[in-house]
Amino acid sequence: MTYATWLTIVTICVLGAMSPGPSLALVMKQTMAGGRRNGVITALSHGLGVGIYAFLSILGLAAVITASPTAFAILQWGGAGYLAWLGVKGLMSKANNNEEMPPAPTTKSAARDGFLIAFLNPKIAVFFLALFSQVVGTDTSLLAKFGYAATALAIDTGWYLMVAWLFSNPRWLEALKQRAVWFERIFGAVLVGLAGRLVVGIVNGR
Repeated sequence: MTYATWLTIVTICVLGAMSPGPSLALVMKQTMAGGRRNGVITALSHGLGVGIYAFLSILGLAAVITASPTAFAILQWGGAGYLAWLGVKGLMSKANNNEEMPPAPTTKSAARDGFLIAFLNPKIAVFFLALFSQVVGTDTSLLAKFGYAATALAIDTGWYLMVAWLFSNPRWLEALKQRAVWFERIFGAVLVGLAGRLVVGIVNGR
C-alpha cells in the first residue's frame, strides 16, 4: 500500500460519504429525535453496512451481486421499499398537544435503520468495485486490501459520527426539537423522494 494510493482512497471515500442522500437524512433524523446516543448508534451501524460491502468488494465477492441481475434488482427494490417505508413513517408524524418532541426512537431501531439503509443499497457495491478496481492489482497484498476496506469503513463511520455530534449539540438542539415533528415530515418527504428517484432509476435500467 503506497501513500499516494491510500490518499486516493481517502479522498474518494470522503467525497462519497459527504454526498447528501438518505443516509444523511436518517442520521440527522435519529439524532434529532433520539439524541446523540441514537445518532451514534445509527452512524456505527451504517458504517458496519458500508464496511461489509467494502470488504466483500475488495475480496471480489460483490462482483457476484452486481453480475446477477436478479440479486441486484432484489436489493434495489428492497432498498427503495425500505426508504419509502421510513419516509411514510416520517410524513405521518403527529405533534402532541404540548408541541413537544414525538416519542424518541429506540436504540434498536437506530441500529436497524442505520444498517439496512446501507446494506439495502447495492450501488455501494458498485461504487467500491469501481473504486478498488483502480487501485487493486494481482500484486496487492491481502493486508493492503484489508487496509483499503478498513479505510472506507472508518471514513463513513467517522463522517456520520461527526454529523450526530453536530446535530446533538445542546446549544441549538433544543430549538430543533421544538420543531421536531416538522423536521420528521420534511425528512420523510426527502426519503420518499429518494425512494421514488431510485425506482425511476431501476425502471430506466440505471
